[in-house]
Amino acid sequence: MSRQDASGRRPAASGTDRRARAPLVLVLAIAVLCGAVAAGVLWNAGARADRELAAHRHRVQATTTGRAHDSPVAVRPGAKPQPVAPAVWAYPDNVRRSGTVQVPPRTPQGHTLIIWVDDHGSPARPPGSTADRALTAIAGSTTVASAAAASGAGVLALVRRRSEGRRLAAWEREWEQVEPVWSGRLRRGTGGTGDE
Repeated sequence: MSRQDASGRRPAASGTDRRARAPLVLVLAIAVLCGAVAAGVLWNAGARADRELAAHRHRVQATTTGRAHDSPVAVRPGAKPQPVAPAVWAYPDNVRRSGTVQVPPRTPQGHTLIIWVDDHGSPARPPGSTADRALTAIAGSTTVASAAAASGAGVLALVRRRSEGRRLAAWEREWEQVEPVWSGRLRRGTGGTGDE
């Protein structure tokens, strides 16, 4: 239950509360900054890689020479197998090529579609899209920000634990001096009844 003053309002946070929260706020701000920097770096690296890949990818028209059937192997681990069909296309300089290409489900023989090929005319994956790049940047920045926040919180916990240990040790030393007098028991070597 929160404390309230006579007017029903919660009292403002004390200076001690604010000082205790300041390091945590600083750690969170640093984590957000690290995440933002990571997002920018990943975005720029992805854009550069996509530009380099796009320079070696070419869109060509292909014609299927057979019906679509499911590929025995998934394109990505954990994904469903994609439909493929045999096809022919021409690249480079009208050199006729043939192979198996990904197609929409139930694609008939003789269907024309656009495929991506590399500089040698072999089927290749297309350059990355803006959405792919954005997902990579978001995932990477979230990972970096989480790691920075966890590391900072761990450091704060260690510092707080050491500080608490020093405070308790100081309290122990003070109590050793005060307790014999407070309890009525005199310390050894003072000449009182405690060392008889």
